[in-house]
Amino acid sequence: MNIDYSQELPVVEGRLSLREIDDLIARPMDEKPNKKYFLALSFTLSLMSIGAVSVALTLYYGIGMWGNNQPVGWAFDIVNFVFWVGIGHAGTLISAILFLLRQKWRTGIARFAEAMTIFAVMCAAIFPVLHTGRMWVAVVYLLPYPNQHGLWVNFTSPLIWDVFAVSTYFTVSLVFWYVGLIPDFATLRDRTASKIKKVIYSVFSLGWRHSHRNWQHYEKSYMLLAGFATPLVLSVHTIVSFDFAVSILPGWHTTIFPPYFVAGAIFSGFAMVVTVLIFVRKVFDLENIITINHLEKMNKVILATGMMVGYAYGMEFFIAWYSGNPVEQFAFINRAFGPYAWAYWIMVSCNVIFPQFFWVKKIRRSVPLMLIIAIFVNIGMWFERFVITVTSLHRDFLPSSWGYYTPTLVDFGVLIGSFGLFFTLVLLFTKTLPVVSISEVKAVADGAQPSHHGGDH
Repeated sequence: MNIDYSQELPVVEGRLSLREIDDLIARPMDEKPNKKYFLALSFTLSLMSIGAVSVALTLYYGIGMWGNNQPVGWAFDIVNFVFWVGIGHAGTLISAILFLLRQKWRTGIARFAEAMTIFAVMCAAIFPVLHTGRMWVAVVYLLPYPNQHGLWVNFTSPLIWDVFAVSTYFTVSLVFWYVGLIPDFATLRDRTASKIKKVIYSVFSLGWRHSHRNWQHYEKSYMLLAGFATPLVLSVHTIVSFDFAVSILPGWHTTIFPPYFVAGAIFSGFAMVVTVLIFVRKVFDLENIITINHLEKMNKVILATGMMVGYAYGMEFFIAWYSGNPVEQFAFINRAFGPYAWAYWIMVSCNVIFPQFFWVKKIRRSVPLMLIIAIFVNIGMWFERFVITVTSLHRDFLPSSWGYYTPTLVDFGVLIGSFGLFFTLVLLFTKTLPVVSISEVKAVADGAQPSHHGGDH
């Protein structure tokens, strides 16, 4: 059977030469930052300063500056932690799993997704450490190291499992990101005229010479790291879901949480990648490399994982009804119709209803509409974590222990500061390192691979 591959959509549009790809991707690093860049950086630094002040107030006065109360002992801190860990999931999925599946379309977006993973995990790490109250002794209580007091962490606590899971995820993601950068560092080293940059790129390129042996070792190590990173997509957010699922609290004690959290993490992570890449491709003129086809494929993933999340919402209610447990039934009815019904229906609207528009191809390929839907998805996923955490806690078993959680300005300040940190790191990344993998894009560009046609000798 003869298969016509000529109908495949090109990964790199515009028939760019290899030299043009080098110049296009490296241009943001070659040009001096303009006023718009400094304006954007000033804005994100302002957000980060709000967060720094809020963190300082928390450290000085304690977590009493937050709106946490009895019975709502967990609130914005854990909500934000789970949200940011989820944002980091798309990086590993795009980089590792799509690489193992030999999906060429990942090349234009993998580098940025990997960097976003690292930045998101850095933002996530702030919140559990702050929540301990005395973060300067966090090492004592969170890391298992020998000490003269014979004091060990509680290995049966899912909060300790978080420490291992998230730190492993961050370490592997960082190494995976750096290994992918090595050929690009060598390319930048060879094309720069600045002596300082040449020294820096030479150090980080580890003596890369573009030789066959270099590529052989690189591909082996990259394949091993991809295989090692792939289980982390499932394991990390599964462990995070155990923070809730291993408790006996109605609304939390459910076996659907691990797959539900993983699907939700990929859902929110892809939405954040789409949101930021829309601006990156426009600002740096990367439309030929980060194409509409890339964005459409990511929108299809958002649609698929959004339906998984919607299924999980419905299944939670079904199991609560089917179990016949009145306490469990009350927890979910209270979620949808209780004091926090407004948060629940924002979550359902953003996560279940809005992604359904991606069934329409014109909407999937419309940049303004996909941006709006991706922003709504991220809003909805933040509210999902809020609903899971707060609505399950604010109604205890005794009405005398009921309460209503209201966030304070410090709560909002720390949340705003985390977004400021994330987008500041994104802006610095776009000006110091290639946001797209030069070597991978050139490998899938037209003319990069030899083609053989029978009878054309």
